[in-house]
Amino acid sequence: MDYETVPAAQFGHALTGISINLLVRDVRAEAAFLALVFDMAVHRLSDAFAIVLHGGQPFQLHSDATFANHPLSALLPVAGPRGAGIELRLHEADPDLAAERAARLENAIVLQAPTDKPGHGLREAVILCPAGYAWVPSRRI
Repeated sequence: MDYETVPAAQFGHALTGISINLLVRDVRAEAAFLALVFDMAVHRLSDAFAIVLHGGQPFQLHSDATFANHPLSALLPVAGPRGAGIELRLHEADPDLAAERAARLENAIVLQAPTDKPGHGLREAVILCPAGYAWVPSRRI
């Protein structure tokens, strides 16, 4: 699928299983963070929307304004982090490299440095993105 030109309805029909749509204050800033820290591919980037790929799986970024008529809009915090209680796990993403990159940014926070978790066989970090979501890059130990 050509993510730069696929019509919205065709893209929507192609989604299966579970998909992620993150509401963010600044789509361009969030997309830049994801591309820089996690090497994600970004398509259809605009102020309102982007399609982002990790491991060949697409997810979407939408600006708050695009959800003005959605029931979630009344629940969005005006300021501060979002997504408390959810981890966005990025399997086969290098936690050491991601944490190193994120530490150089003013708008990201490394909440947990890369750590081996023998109980579930992964090395992982926890990184808070500009929008306040917790991203967890991990690799098998």
